[in-house]
Amino acid sequence: MLKWLEPTDVKALRSFLDLTGYYRRFVKNYGSIVKHLTDLLKKNEFVWNEKARSAFGELKYAISHTLVLALPDFSKPFILETDASSITIGAVLMQQGQPIAYMSQALGIRNQTLFVYEKELLALIVAVTNGDITC
Repeated sequence: MLKWLEPTDVKALRSFLDLTGYYRRFVKNYGSIVKHLTDLLKKNEFVWNEKARSAFGELKYAISHTLVLALPDFSKPFILETDASSITIGAVLMQQGQPIAYMSQALGIRNQTLFVYEKELLALIVAVTNGDITC
């Protein structure tokens, strides 16, 4: 993963993001890390710059240095913690202080205008209903 070459076009970038997307539930803040890269997938937006280079390097590092997630114990209670920023929402499913799964998603333009408490609620709804946080 660390030796993956920088993408030179949308097709190469999409291939890299497809691979890393498979592991996104194991990477904390995946959505906020890939936000600058996914923006490059829009029509006529592929311009590889320092911001993209930085996000690419951060994502390669995050994928190759993921935390070890705990296995769920269904006899014990779960805790779902959510977080929201101006451009992303996220959640972590925990049990006894150990992460079990992560969910992170970039917000669309419309949802970026929500109040913070609305974004936190959206993170909760997305984590529970989309199945991103599963055991």
